[in-house]
Amino acid sequence: MIRLHGLRKVYASRVALDGLDLHVAHGEIFGLLGPNGAGKTTTVRMLAGLLQPTGGRIVIGGLDAAQDPIGVKRCLGVIPDRPFIYEKLTGQEYLEFLASIYGMNGESARRRIPESLNFFELHEWRNELVETYSHGMRQRLTIAGALIHSPKLLIVDEPMVGLDPRAARRVKDLFVGLAKNGMTIFLSTHSLDMAEEICHRVGVINQGKLIALGAPDDLRRAVGDRTLRLEEVFLRLVEEERWGPETP
Repeated sequence: MIRLHGLRKVYASRVALDGLDLHVAHGEIFGLLGPNGAGKTTTVRMLAGLLQPTGGRIVIGGLDAAQDPIGVKRCLGVIPDRPFIYEKLTGQEYLEFLASIYGMNGESARRRIPESLNFFELHEWRNELVETYSHGMRQRLTIAGALIHSPKLLIVDEPMVGLDPRAARRVKDLFVGLAKNGMTIFLSTHSLDMAEEICHRVGVINQGKLIALGAPDDLRRAVGDRTLRLEEVFLRLVEEERWGPETP
C-alpha cells in the first residue's frame, strides 16, 4: 500500500530524513517509532502531502504522489497530533463539509455521519459549535472526519493525545477492526505500549535513518533478549545507534 524509495527531506542545512526505504502492506498496522527530532513527523507530513520531499519517491496505492497528488489524497485519511477544526462549525457541519470535499453523495453522507457521531459519542453535541468542545471531543471528531470517506490508508500522528482511557481503548479496537477489514494504518507514536499492542510491524527511526524494522519479536531477537518490553528494546536500539554496541 505504501512504498517509499530513498525518501529524503532537508531543511536548510539540516537533514531531517535521509534516504528512507519502506514498504507497508495492504491491511497492515505499521508503527513508526523514534525519539523527538528523529524524522517521524516529517515522514507523516510527506505521506499526507503537506510537505514535498527533497528527494526520493512516495507511492501510495500504486499512485505516485508527485504525479497524482489528488488521486493519492482521495485514498487517505489523516489524523494529526493536534486537532485543527473550524471552530465556528458544529460537529455535524464539520463532517458534512469533509464529506463534500471527498465527493460523497448525499445518501452515503447521510448514513455515515450519524454512524460516526454515535460511535465517537458525539451525537448529543452534533449541533453545538466545535469551539465548545473539549480537547478530547475535538480529537474524536478529527478521527471521525478522517474516516468519513472510508479511506484505504489512515495516517495517524499521536492519536491518543487528549483521549481518556475509555476513548483510547475504543480507538485502539477501531484501528484493529479497520485493519482486519483491509485498511492500512500508518501510525507515528511515542506510545510504545500501544505500538506493541496493535502494530504488526514497527520501524525505529533515529536521526533521519531507519535503524530497525520488523515485528516486535523480531526486534527483541535483534537485541538478543526476547524477554524485553518494546520500550526497553527501543531504548537499547537508539542508544546503540548513538554510542555503538556495548563491549564486554
